[in-house]
Amino acid sequence: MNVVKATRHFEGWLAQRTHLDKNDLRLKHARMKAELFPFFRATYFRWAQLWPQICPELAKAPHVLAVGDLHVENFGTWRDIEGRLIWGVNDFDEAWPMAYTIDLVRLAVSAHLAVEAGRLPLKREDICGTLLEGYRESLQEQGLPFVLSEKHQWLRFIAEGRLRDPVRFWQKLDALPTLKTEAPISAVDAIEHLMPAPGISYRLVHRVAGLGSLGHARYVALADWHGGRIAREAKALVPSSNCWAESLESKTEKGPPEILYQTIINRAVRCPDPFVQLRGRWIVRRLGPYCSRIELASLGGPDTELRLLHAMGWETANIHLGTPSARKAILRHLDAQKARWLHRAAEAMLEAVRSDWNVWKKKGYS
Repeated sequence: MNVVKATRHFEGWLAQRTHLDKNDLRLKHARMKAELFPFFRATYFRWAQLWPQICPELAKAPHVLAVGDLHVENFGTWRDIEGRLIWGVNDFDEAWPMAYTIDLVRLAVSAHLAVEAGRLPLKREDICGTLLEGYRESLQEQGLPFVLSEKHQWLRFIAEGRLRDPVRFWQKLDALPTLKTEAPISAVDAIEHLMPAPGISYRLVHRVAGLGSLGHARYVALADWHGGRIAREAKALVPSSNCWAESLESKTEKGPPEILYQTIINRAVRCPDPFVQLRGRWIVRRLGPYCSRIELASLGGPDTELRLLHAMGWETANIHLGTPSARKAILRHLDAQKARWLHRAAEAMLEAVRSDWNVWKKKGYS
């Protein structure tokens, strides 16, 4: 099954579980053709299919509740219950019990692609070693969240960069057209539950965002409240793409799988965002200039690139420590690996992604 057939099969599986916006899907397919990095981000389902075939030994490594679709743009900031600015992984759509190695390899591949695109000025040979160093140190010290106040000032500089300017942020959201059709009652209920007070008047818009989830229903409520702007978003979720990949392998699908978004957040070493909640099959969150993901264009900073990769490795371990029984087994597994194992695995998966992209550019549909 090549990537075109796999995409059709996956989207058929997806359409049985949630409503898909055809215009958003066409946009997704076009972006997949345009550049390799967007293609990589949009095709986690294909990664889940190929991973155990290309890296069979690593796929047998100690299992954790993993992120799955981890990449350098899957990090952002939010405010915790104390109002402090926190940095970390901010998307868990694909959370699933898997080998811990899948997150490290996918993160490494994304960093390689960012370097290729000229968006992350690093030497390729430094990427894997730095990620592993941060990951191992976090495991050994049993993790610690990134609170951007007294510590991590260099990271706060990135988080508060010009691309996250509040004026620009709200201008972009306010420019979105008002929704012409009614949103599902369950989405409206989920959004209103997260409002700061009952009865707030809001405008509902459709937001195009992400790549892996592009095509899923996504609604944003925009309102004025006590002299300022507020926004709440509801995004439709389905079980992880790993369910689809595993059903291909076993040629059968088990009972309705659980959505593990809230579970992985609750278990991780983390200062959680009190405004991120799973309600039914909607993930609801507050949107704001500093409560959103950090785009690749914002990642660069003076002498910060390697520190950023080290932090990403550390934060990955923060998530994996949510499976505490795996910690010692992971450290033993890391010690048993040959030198440059992560680099070799990343190169193998990168070659598979590039090969799929070449096929998609020629035969992919729009």
